[in-house]
Amino acid sequence: MAAYIIKRLLLMIPTLLGVMLLTFAIVQFVPGGPIEQIIAKLENANADAGSRLGGGGDETQDGGQGSTYRGAQGLDPEFIKKLEVQFGFDKPPSERFLKMLRDYATFDFGESYFTNKRVVDLIIEKLPVSISLGLWLTLITYAVSIPLGIRKAVRDGSTFDIWTSGVIIVGYAIPNFILAIILIVLFAGGSYWDIFPLRGLTSDNFSSLSWPAKILDYAWHLVLPLFAIGVSGFATMTLLTKNSFLDEIRKQYVTTARAKGLTENRVLYGHVFRNAMLLVIAGFPGAFLSAFFAGSLLIEQVFSLDGLGLLTFRSVVNRDYPVVFASLYIMTLMGLVVALISDLTYTWIDPRIDFESRET
Repeated sequence: MAAYIIKRLLLMIPTLLGVMLLTFAIVQFVPGGPIEQIIAKLENANADAGSRLGGGGDETQDGGQGSTYRGAQGLDPEFIKKLEVQFGFDKPPSERFLKMLRDYATFDFGESYFTNKRVVDLIIEKLPVSISLGLWLTLITYAVSIPLGIRKAVRDGSTFDIWTSGVIIVGYAIPNFILAIILIVLFAGGSYWDIFPLRGLTSDNFSSLSWPAKILDYAWHLVLPLFAIGVSGFATMTLLTKNSFLDEIRKQYVTTARAKGLTENRVLYGHVFRNAMLLVIAGFPGAFLSAFFAGSLLIEQVFSLDGLGLLTFRSVVNRDYPVVFASLYIMTLMGLVVALISDLTYTWIDPRIDFESRET
């Protein structure tokens, strides 16, 4: 197993290189880079000033003639050169890419182009929101879906099974941001009841609350966002659990266990559970990573939660490349590590699985 782990760790290096190289190459051809963003803002400011002065802005001379940047008319070429040096665009792309790889190898992501903050500090600042959503969503989904899936498998074809399947499928079909808006309208002071808070993870007076009140306040703020994101996850995990149990219940060893006189609970939880839960439990790391990143952008926007999803989206729009590349690097690295952890979890749950022997 040690050889398999080392091999997987070594394979992460070319995978990371490939992802970063492809993204870096695409960015080179995307219009509207950070310098263009600054030029556009300055031109808009000059146009507004000119309109307030009665159209004097039309007399601006083309001091930026010969610039490779669109919309650079009227700007000092030396100013643009300083911007290129500041952002590192005075160097060829190959040199910039190699420097980025050297820095990222030591998790040095540099500074944001527009906030003058270290990228690491920006990401750490947004982590509490994303961790709160990802961790609690995963735990609640497993806590609800596994017992429900087992119950549905035991009562397969009953009225309970049919009705619960209908409910979770309807929940799965509703987009999470639509459900979030519905929840706000109904329960967050939109048009009906003002029960739950609308924005943030904590109240304004959070620091003055006692620790039990802080826990309740924190949990109360999470109710609507977690419900909006988690409904579709409930459907997937519940049906996966049900189908896994049904496959195991129909096998010969279950019939033999029942013939020996074992109780139904002993058969279910002493024999079936471990085999049926292989896929479900081993997928926990991946489920957490999915909840951590996927589907959080719109929910963060709707509930005014300033997390990693919103940070990455704003960075892409503003062409804040250090934040974009750092977020991509961290997400890719976490995805590769979680995939390895999932494989190791399979072998921990079922020692019969040996990935190393399969490769030889």
